[in-house]
Amino acid sequence: MNDNNSRLREKSIVLIGFMGVGKTTIGEMVAKKLYRDFVDIDQEIEKEYNMATSEIFKNIGEKAFREKEKSVISAFSKQRLKIISVGGGAFLQEEIRKVCLEHCIVIYLDLSWESWKERISLIIDSRPVLQGRSIEEIEELFNSRKPIYSLHNSKVETDNLEACEVADYIVESLKLAWDLHEPH
Repeated sequence: MNDNNSRLREKSIVLIGFMGVGKTTIGEMVAKKLYRDFVDIDQEIEKEYNMATSEIFKNIGEKAFREKEKSVISAFSKQRLKIISVGGGAFLQEEIRKVCLEHCIVIYLDLSWESWKERISLIIDSRPVLQGRSIEEIEELFNSRKPIYSLHNSKVETDNLEACEVADYIVESLKLAWDLHEPH
C-alpha cells in the first residue's frame, strides 16, 4: 500500500447536513462498521459545558457556542480514524469548512424538504435554531443552507432510506474508493 492510500484510509470522515437528517445515528453505525471512534461535536460541547445545546444557547449565547464548535471541530478533524458528526449550522463557518475539507473526507447527507418536514416534531424541542420559527421560516433556513452543504467530497441522497441502509452505502463507497487507490 502506498503512502497516499494509507493516508486516505486513515482520514477522518465528517458527516454534514441539515439538523435532524440523521448524522449522529448514521455516524454511530458507520463508526461501528469501520471500527472507528465516533464523535458527535454537539455532545462534546455539551459535555464540556455540562449542559444541553439549547441551554448553552440560552445561558452563554450562540456566538460562544459557535466559537467552541470551531475549536472542537478543528481539533477532532486533525485526528485520524474518526467518524465525526457536526451540527447543522457548523459548516456555515468558513474556517470549519476549510479545516474539514483539508483534513477529512466530508460526506453530505442530503434529505428533501418534504422528507425532512416529517421529522420536525421529533427534533424541534432540542434544536434552539428552530425555536420560535414558522414552518415557512424553517423551510427558508433549510434551503439557504443547501449551497453551503454543496461543498463536500461525497453526497448521499437519504430520502426513503433507513439509517442502516445509508450507513452501509457510505461504508461500501469508502471501501470502493480505498480499493481504487490501491497500487495494482
